[in-house]
Amino acid sequence: MSAIEIPSLLSLTERARLANGQRLTTGEAGHQIVWHAWQPAAAPAAPPVVLFHGGSGSWTHWVKNILPLLDAGRRVLAVDLPGFGDSDPPAGGTDADAMIEPLAAGLRTLLAGEPADVVGFSFGGMTAGMLLAAHPALARRLVLVGAPAMGVGPGPPLDLKGWRHHATPQAQAEAHRHNLGVLMLHDHDLIDGLALEVHIANVQRDRLPRRRLSRTDILARSLPRVRCPVHALYGEHDVLYRQCMPQLEAALAAAAPDFRGLRLIEEAGHWVQFEAPAAFDAALRAALNPA
Repeated sequence: MSAIEIPSLLSLTERARLANGQRLTTGEAGHQIVWHAWQPAAAPAAPPVVLFHGGSGSWTHWVKNILPLLDAGRRVLAVDLPGFGDSDPPAGGTDADAMIEPLAAGLRTLLAGEPADVVGFSFGGMTAGMLLAAHPALARRLVLVGAPAMGVGPGPPLDLKGWRHHATPQAQAEAHRHNLGVLMLHDHDLIDGLALEVHIANVQRDRLPRRRLSRTDILARSLPRVRCPVHALYGEHDVLYRQCMPQLEAALAAAAPDFRGLRLIEEAGHWVQFEAPAAFDAALRAALNPA
């Protein structure tokens, strides 16, 4: 175990609390998965919450949401998916399908067979759905956050800019700022230092550039084999599904045998848990603790 690297632009209190977590690894040398674990102050009375981040991301996609989960008494386990963050690339592939068995083995090692509440953002939501289709006993419930691959849309191609060719960090940062506004955040005034710090550190460590499954309907084809309740939380301005939220809700309801509904978070885009953390955290609590 080693220390967790915390984004520097969080408050000192947030940094200190997140630094109390543990950095764990599963898998063999060369193909290790890094997990970040936090325990609540009191003994948890509910299953652990497992967080899967989005594409070109890491556990820091959830940097605003981990402490509220701990305050609610939940154990939190946030993974760096294979090929992202501090995790090694998966063996035998460059997309989500190559991650399923290593992730299943890692969860069995770390949770000793205890079913978890799995929350997956974007690419991580698609991956979580594929994982639970193959290994349904791993989860008590699944929460999809801005997940693609439902066979709905997509709309016109997004105007994302390349950044690696720029010669200076300042020029690269401007490209990153542009991309955050195009894809991730609806309110461009929220593209602050923390958003840039997290995003830049994450995209620089993306070792899986040829991912294609998120452009298919593989999540829609996987959900019929997911046995647990499935909830969906999306930003109302998510660019992946703009102008087709009703079709998305219908597709989710048709695919998931135990679909519990789609909740839209107002005034938020794709990275909803970062852009509107208070509203998102309240909706997530409701999904994880239904009446």
